[in-house]
Amino acid sequence: MGWFSRKSAPVAEVKSELTDCTSDSWAALCDAFAISASGVTVTVDALMRCPPAEAAVSITSNSTAGVSCRLLQDDADDSERAAKQHPAYQLVHGFSNEWMSAGEIRRRVTLDAIIFGDGFALVTRTADRPAEILYVPRQVVVLEYKPDGEPVYRIDGREYGPADVIHLQTPNPSNPLQQRGLGLLHTGRDAIGLAILLERSASQLFKNNSRPGGVLSFKGSLNPVAAGRIAQMWRSAHGGDKSGGIAVIDNEGKYEPIAFSSVDSQAIEQRAFVVSEISRLTRVPATLLSDMSRATWSNSVQLDLQFVKYGLQPWLRAWCDAYARTLLTPEERATMHFEFDLSQLLMADPAARATAFGQYRSAGVMTANDVRRELNLPPLPDGDVLASPHVQSPANDNTQPPKDQAA
Repeated sequence: MGWFSRKSAPVAEVKSELTDCTSDSWAALCDAFAISASGVTVTVDALMRCPPAEAAVSITSNSTAGVSCRLLQDDADDSERAAKQHPAYQLVHGFSNEWMSAGEIRRRVTLDAIIFGDGFALVTRTADRPAEILYVPRQVVVLEYKPDGEPVYRIDGREYGPADVIHLQTPNPSNPLQQRGLGLLHTGRDAIGLAILLERSASQLFKNNSRPGGVLSFKGSLNPVAAGRIAQMWRSAHGGDKSGGIAVIDNEGKYEPIAFSSVDSQAIEQRAFVVSEISRLTRVPATLLSDMSRATWSNSVQLDLQFVKYGLQPWLRAWCDAYARTLLTPEERATMHFEFDLSQLLMADPAARATAFGQYRSAGVMTANDVRRELNLPPLPDGDVLASPHVQSPANDNTQPPKDQAA
């Protein structure tokens, strides 16, 4: 595994991939230099310099890194406990290797999957047990499929199966075999290209202290030499950093500025629409992209919860599935599962959450330890009694009285 050594090894060139114009490598190469409908070439560097796109990508990838993941053991009584003795627990909860944490691995792989459509990490083993998880840049992975649809990953000249490679992929409806995911660089090319074009237009508009051009006129006719000399003198006296001063014109000259503003061309509305488009593409609410035009206290809280449910949870579900496939044996999957702790993210509306817990406790649905487990707090010795905190007797006490007791 030369690529994973401390000194990087060159990636072997695959002739068939480079000469076959229908291959995945050609498709990725074309995407890297594709021109959007606005005429702007959208590359990875251009995408990450587009503020709303960079914010959406960073929020989602950083959120996958910020929430902790645990390996849980299912007991016979349907309860759960942390399987800390399993080697996979540390790989997903602490450090995945000697130099990179589990959160950083998730951030990088998710970032690749969002932008390019595919993100990869390799699981190394010692005595058939998972030992490390290593981030793998997508450009060093060659993905192929067997006739039955099983993926084969070629990394640094070696072949690996789906049990060894964590692979996050965005859906690609146009390719049933999912040979290549459709990332934001492909699906959001036109929206990001428009955002970049509007950014450039605004920069040109506000260049030279936001002073638009005008018409400098004189009575009578001017020959080309005189007109050019006057224009040059005007730019020297009132252009660039000297704009905004007082102009003195003789010989019955007259200056008429061209009335123009960014509102006239609806540039502000167009830029706000681009933020909404990127929000739709990434499932990140516009409020998280700093668009507060329609934000209120109540809907901002609900939009934060909506992001957790529809924008973040699909990625976390994909991580749980990938972890189970690569870190657990088929027998272990029957009694173990991975779970992300979303309690801190769900605290967006703490008052409503506290009210719900109080109602669950009063109805006898949850014990004190059930609530403390949701809040990531240690259990209490007497916290497993299903009793309402507002009464002294246990909730749902359906024990029958003795027969000799009077009704």
